[in-house]
Amino acid sequence: MNWLIDLFSGSSVAHSIFIYSLVVAIGVILGKVKIAGVSLGATFVLFVGIFAGHLGLVIDPNTLKFIQEFGLILFIFSIGLQVGPSFFSSFKEGGMTLNGLAVLLIVLNVAVALVISYVVDGVSITDMVGILSGAVTNTPGLGAAQQTVIETQGDAAQSINESMSMGYAAAYPLGVVGIILSMILVKIIFGINVDNESKTIEDENTQSQLQPHVVTYQVTNKLIFNRTIQRLHSIIDHNFVISRIKKASGEVVIPKSETVIEENDLLLIVMSVQDREVFDAFIGPQVEMNWEADPAPVVSRRIVVTKSELSGRKLGSLRLRNGFKLNVTRVNRAGLDLMASPNLSLQVGDRLTAVGNIDDINRLAEKLGNSMKRLNEPNMFTMFIGIFMGILVGSIPLVIPGISVPVKLGLAGGPLIVAILLGRYGYKIKLVTYTSSSANLLLRELGICLFLASVGLAAGGDFASTVFNSRGLHWVLYGFIITFLPLMIVVTLARGKFKLNYCTLMGLVAGATTDPPALSYANKTAGNDAPSVAYSTVYPLTMFLRVISAQILILAFA
Repeated sequence: MNWLIDLFSGSSVAHSIFIYSLVVAIGVILGKVKIAGVSLGATFVLFVGIFAGHLGLVIDPNTLKFIQEFGLILFIFSIGLQVGPSFFSSFKEGGMTLNGLAVLLIVLNVAVALVISYVVDGVSITDMVGILSGAVTNTPGLGAAQQTVIETQGDAAQSINESMSMGYAAAYPLGVVGIILSMILVKIIFGINVDNESKTIEDENTQSQLQPHVVTYQVTNKLIFNRTIQRLHSIIDHNFVISRIKKASGEVVIPKSETVIEENDLLLIVMSVQDREVFDAFIGPQVEMNWEADPAPVVSRRIVVTKSELSGRKLGSLRLRNGFKLNVTRVNRAGLDLMASPNLSLQVGDRLTAVGNIDDINRLAEKLGNSMKRLNEPNMFTMFIGIFMGILVGSIPLVIPGISVPVKLGLAGGPLIVAILLGRYGYKIKLVTYTSSSANLLLRELGICLFLASVGLAAGGDFASTVFNSRGLHWVLYGFIITFLPLMIVVTLARGKFKLNYCTLMGLVAGATTDPPALSYANKTAGNDAPSVAYSTVYPLTMFLRVISAQILILAFA
């Protein structure tokens, strides 16, 4: 049985992979167990790793360090690619308020952590950064801080990082509890009725100005009789697309700029919902018509852009009406319908709704690619050139006045920034940054599981003696204060002053703490996607600031 003993206690590659696989598998299974409707997910891998380390399952330090840092890079880079397309747009309109509240929460979290660190004896700033990361359930922040310690503390880094990991593990469970508790308390304090809040959200969605609105009009306004489509666009100064026209003779045509509008023509128009009154006044009455049931040889199909050379091309440059005799009425990107404006830049993965003759649609599909198989192929070049650039950027020393050593974004900050920029602007340098949701999720989960398993295995040897005593219990208390006090201030301000809808408020709280279990609770409570929308609005900026602030705390105060 020596071969089996070697797998558990040896130092071979097989031993390392065996232990990692066991820790991750058990952690993932236990992470699915729900308590009061909430599960910890992949975070449970950390606690299984700690237990395995406590039992004496040791991994070679060099192997441990490599897997930990590589896992962190995979996780951070995948997050950056995911949030990149929406990172800058999240600051528009209502997103400014949500992101402002999220930034306030981050500042308060850091402020409370610093106050505790300076008021209480025996708590180092490095320990407090670990507690802070656990209190706000932000694993990338822990990874960024530990990477900064490695770069600045030399031989002392290993013991410091182990203590930081213990602080994270001690604070994390009550961090999740505190986040959900703040959601419950604000509902009680303000006497919120969740059903009423959900109905308000539904009413707002019904009147959303972002979704294209499709209406059929009968032309009765004499002012536009015998006018061309081009002339109509100059008269009605709003963004719209005329998809199809049915003439009085029964003929259905695909309109071109020179097509003439005649009395009693039926126009199928795609527009923004807030412009409906304008079209009611300029064109004529709305009528009910099932265009799909019409026997005319005009059909509507969705075509997927899968050719990388089209990434960044303007929709108008395709010359769809002249070259293909088609109209594109909508563009669906990442689940959101966009108006088919000529100036809209295409990206790989966009789904175009094209209207016209089936043969013309097939010709356009051939030009755009329309290959789901190609869309599902991983873009390995983009990923690894992005990681290469991220590490390069993260290694650049930045001199900041008041900090004794040059600041580096490190293996967390560098790949995160590069991934965000590639996700948003990669198409401009002809890089295909589209990644299917399943592929992105796989990389994220693989990266975070490897990172958490490494952290747990490294910290497990001294965990019990450090945490399960008065010192460890104090860490739990400090973490809860860091979580709960700033959250109550922010949620009270969000509801009391800004009158934020409760469903949106729950998403804000989950996103500002980058906490998936809290988002799961919020979605279950709300019964709609408002929490997810708010979560995705604040998540990009929050993740960026959590990672950078953890590094700055180490560099400025450690």
